[in-house]
This record gives sequence, C-alpha cells and structure tokens, in this order.
Amino acid sequence: MILLAAPEPVAPVASGGVLLAAALASIALIVVLITYVKLHPFLALLLGGVAVGVLAGRNVMDVITSFGEGFGATATSVGLLIALGAMFAKLLADSGGADQIVDTIVGRSSVRTLPWAMALVGAIIGLPMFFEIGLVLLMPVIYLVARRAQVSLITVGIPTLAGLSAMHGLVPPHPGPLAAIGALNADLGTTLALGVLVAIPVIVVSGPLFGRLAGRWVVVEAPSTYDATPVGGPGAAIATDIRRPTFGVTLFSVLLPLVLMLAKAIVDIVVNDPENQLQQVFDVIGSPLVALTIAVIVAMFTLGRGSGMDRRQIAKTVEQSLPPIAGILLIVAAGGGFKQSLIDTGIGTQLAGWAEGSGVSAILLAWVLAVLIRLATGSATVATITASSLVVDLVANMPTAEVSLVVLAVGAGSVFFSHVNDAGFWLVKEYFGLDVVQTIKSWSLMETVLSVSGLVFVLALSMVI
Repeated sequence: MILLAAPEPVAPVASGGVLLAAALASIALIVVLITYVKLHPFLALLLGGVAVGVLAGRNVMDVITSFGEGFGATATSVGLLIALGAMFAKLLADSGGADQIVDTIVGRSSVRTLPWAMALVGAIIGLPMFFEIGLVLLMPVIYLVARRAQVSLITVGIPTLAGLSAMHGLVPPHPGPLAAIGALNADLGTTLALGVLVAIPVIVVSGPLFGRLAGRWVVVEAPSTYDATPVGGPGAAIATDIRRPTFGVTLFSVLLPLVLMLAKAIVDIVVNDPENQLQQVFDVIGSPLVALTIAVIVAMFTLGRGSGMDRRQIAKTVEQSLPPIAGILLIVAAGGGFKQSLIDTGIGTQLAGWAEGSGVSAILLAWVLAVLIRLATGSATVATITASSLVVDLVANMPTAEVSLVVLAVGAGSVFFSHVNDAGFWLVKEYFGLDVVQTIKSWSLMETVLSVSGLVFVLALSMVI
C-alpha cells in the first residue's frame, strides 16, 4: 500500500471559530444530502469538500485542487487494495471455499457451541469479504443452523453478524480501516495485528454473549427457504462441476495475505535494519499491495483450479468481482478528497491545539467524532473517513502503535448503533424477518455493544503499549 504522506502542520487560513464553523457546516451539508436529499455519498462528499474550503475563505480553484489531490492519492493507496480484495472474495465464494469453511466449523459444533462456531465463521468469512457480501453468503447457513438446532434465528445470527461487522470496522483490508490508515499514516502491519487482537474479545462480547440475551428478547423462527436445497455456494451458477477445495487449502488461501503482512511487521521489529536483505524481502512481499496480489494469484490456483474451474471460469469470476465495488471506490476516494480539503484549511492544526490544551485523549476524541458522524449519516465508511480527517494533526507526533490505536478507535466508533439511515439496518431487518423494534433490540444494540467494547479494549491496550 502506498500510504498517504504524513502532512506537515498546515497554518490555519482563518480564525479557529471560522474554521470550526466551516467544518461543522460541511459535515452538516453531507449529512443532509445523504439523509434527506438521498444524494449518493460520492456527490455529497464532493460538495462537502468544496464547501469546507470555500466557507473557510480559500480560493475556489485551490479548494478544487486540494480535493483532486486527496481523491487521487486515496484512489491510488486504497482503491487498488479494495479491488484486489473483491477479486479474492469472489474466488472464495464461487469456488465453494466459503461454504467449505462454514460446513467444516459448524458441522463439528454442538447446539451449545453453535453461537461460538457461527461467530468464528463470521470472523473468517469477514476477513476478505465486505459485510454485505458476507451476510448474503451466510444467510442460508444461518437459516439452516437455526432450524436444525431449533433455536431463535437471532441466537445464531447475532454472533455471525458480530464476526462480520467487527472485521469490517476494525481489520484491514476493509475500506474503512484502510482509509483511516492512509489518512493518519499508520503502519498497516501494526494496525492489522492490533486490530485482530481487539476484534477477538469484541466478537466474544458482542457475539455469543450478547447473542444469548438478544435471542431471549427477540424470538424469531428461521424460514424454511433453504431446507430442501443444500448450500451449493454462489459458484454453482458458474459451473456445475465445481468441487470444493479442502478446508485446509481454503484457510491457507484466506490467511496468506494476513500472514505476509504480519510477518513483515514482525521482521521490521526484530531485525530493524533497512539494509538487511531479509528485511528488504519481507518489506516487499509483506507490503499490502504485493501481499494481496500474491494472494489473488495463489487463490486462482488453490481455489479456482483447485475447485475444477478452467481459465475461462476463473477469468469470469475475477471480471464479475469489480463492477459491484465501483460505488465503494468512489466513496472512499471522495472521502480522501474531503479529508484533504479539511486538512488544507488548517482545521486539523487548530483542533490539535485545542485538544492538547484540554487534555482530551486522542483515542476518545476520535471515537466520539466517528460515533456522531455515524449516527448522522448512517455510513461507517463516511464516519471513518471524516473522523480520521479531523484528528490527523493530533497523531502527528505519536508513536506507531498509538496511531494504530487511534485508527481502531475510529473504526469502533464508525459502527455505533446502526439505525434507519443505515442500509445495513434494512438488510438485516429483511433477511431476518424482523420489524423495526426487533431490529433495534438485536442488530442495533449488537453494533452498539461492539462499538463500546471496541473502545474499552483499545483504551486498555493504550495503557500497556
């Protein structure tokens, strides 16, 4: 990954009051455009990025230049990884590898351990896949498991959703964490390691433990939609002779990019010599762009050819993975443009000065900002991008690990209390057959537990790192 260069502190272009008003007005504009006007977040972020610069008193052409620079830098650093991640996820789904992971883990679980198994499934599937894709992929399994175990759909569904959501909010290469890492110039390997470390207890608390309570509050029987049809996996539509890769091969393929990136981080710490050849090798193969490229190429053989796909079918799978993520790429890149517009007004420098004077923890401030924007816009990605943009200067002189913790705090805040302005809210409501109140009592509260516990564990780590 080509991280965005750490910006030098920008001299404020106006007084603190004017800059704060401009930032708040631009964020309010984005909220109104997304929530009430129903404008696409890409256009809302574009207009918000121009508005913040103009309201702060900058020349319009300078503002447009700032937005374009931020857009391009983010598209370069984050967009490539999102595209590679989408390719890998489609290969995993179409080869039957995702189904193999599900069946292997769930098939070895008792009724008592099913929520824990489903949380593990959600976490593993959530590593390479976007939340929405993982949810759609796993819903047939959630239905079948709930019916066979004769438990509430919520009891096994909430742990699965917790695994998916925690990975989406906390662990790269998902768009939100990647955008925050780029904006704050955090180290990806360190953030990845700490993200997984935080995600494990967060999933336990918001998944199996909270799911047990939510299953008592909201009792919903699973529909019989998939009872007569075994889960054949999305790949069945591409080839009828698909044979699933083994569990070991599938797990190896899923974990390969993460292992490469973590190995780079470990070698950098242990060797700590840029001239050392071993470190240079790991710096290359462990860089996110190279690691994900290697993973996609390997997956073409282990998952694609390993499941019986021919070259044409593999090419079709890879081709079909890209159109669905076009909107995500534009939103993330526009978020980078908005971030640069904010930075170039000097609002970050002003906020950093105020925060240092008040003694407010950067971790807590980042989480609160992400929560407020999440509640207002309903978008975890917009919340992550905007909140990280506002705390850029706060982390300028922080140690590497502390910057990563701020990234995780932003990620945790970005998933707080999903409600009616979040597309995920309606997706869960419809798939689980809930009414609005039931969705709030289960899904929305689970997201809140996940967010708050994420903050707690990040703060706990900050005391020992």
